Amino acid sequence: MSEYTFIDQPAALNAACGEMRRHDWLALDTEFIREKTFYPKLCLIQVATPELQLFCIDPLALDIAPLLDVLYDPGITKVLHAARQDLEIFHQLRGSLPGPVFDTQLAAPLLGLPEQMGYAGLVRERLGVDLPKGHSRTDWAQRPLSEDQLRYAADDVNYLAQLYPPLHDALAAKGRLEWLAPDFQVLLEPATYSVHPEAAWLRIKEANRLKGASLAILQDLAAWREERARRENKPRKWILPDDALATLARLKPKRKVELERVRGLNPGLIRQFGDDLIERIQAARGREPQPLPAFTRLPPLSAAEEAALDLLQGALRLIADANGLNPAVLGGRKDLEKLLRGRDDCALLQGWRRRLAGDTLQAVLAGDYRAGIRAGRLELEPPLRG
Repeated sequence: MSEYTFIDQPAALNAACGEMRRHDWLALDTEFIREKTFYPKLCLIQVATPELQLFCIDPLALDIAPLLDVLYDPGITKVLHAARQDLEIFHQLRGSLPGPVFDTQLAAPLLGLPEQMGYAGLVRERLGVDLPKGHSRTDWAQRPLSEDQLRYAADDVNYLAQLYPPLHDALAAKGRLEWLAPDFQVLLEPATYSVHPEAAWLRIKEANRLKGASLAILQDLAAWREERARRENKPRKWILPDDALATLARLKPKRKVELERVRGLNPGLIRQFGDDLIERIQAARGREPQPLPAFTRLPPLSAAEEAALDLLQGALRLIADANGLNPAVLGGRKDLEKLLRGRDDCALLQGWRRRLAGDTLQAVLAGDYRAGIRAGRLELEPPLRG
């Protein structure tokens, strides 16, 4: 059972912050809720030191500015798992990110573990501990928090602090720490957490099935919904569900009464937003839509290209196996398709992925490697010498 200190008084927070500043890295996690809001509501912050001192800090009871000063210290690495949602909260609080960071979910695949591995799975795999699941959907805003809730929260950083040193050392021994730098840098870019209303339509699955006026309408309505959701701090779907947005874009209603035929638009929504929706739909009818991203407009592969893609997938697996990696860490089908089509925005042509796999795969496409099957296994011969 994790021994922790629950902090809801300023003096205790200042003392804990003094202890945290003694170290060059800290394990960090947060608990929040956002089911009923657009922005996440921060409810608890957990911190562990390398010596496994565990702190659960109550941001609903305290001014956490002293803690934020510690977390934003560039001399202290913040260790998180699946860091993006936690970091989004800090971006919301301060408009900047608390670098440097180390994300164990991004690091684990470089040691041969599955991509996007959950925290419980990583703890089980590396530490042999099965974490309880009882509070994964708890209401962290309720007070007082129970002993079980606080122990559950403290365990998250307790084991995170135990995971970090061996993960870090294993990556350093393999010369792979630098591979993670670009991915960690993305986590520290404010643009990662900022969705411009004009780009909100890109989140809607139906977008790539629409064109012309229908796409223009969807783009306008999605921007309107994004702005309203932020202003009212409500989930997007509470303003207007995705399915309803797509249906409105296809039907292009001209009168408020026609909105009643749209599934997902209840009478209350129609009364509240109906006039605004009709006005925007009519205004967007004559507008040219923003173009779909290039990847959504790619034509299907020919039979010959599919065969080449199969060869690339096999070669990628060989490279991954030789380096003790999961192939998905290097790239997936979309990345290989981009490589096959000569696209510059291919992850396999960037950074360490290019050095490890991209250059070889390009050589395979150029015919510089000979492929064959031996004992039921694909093999690539060394580059041909002319």
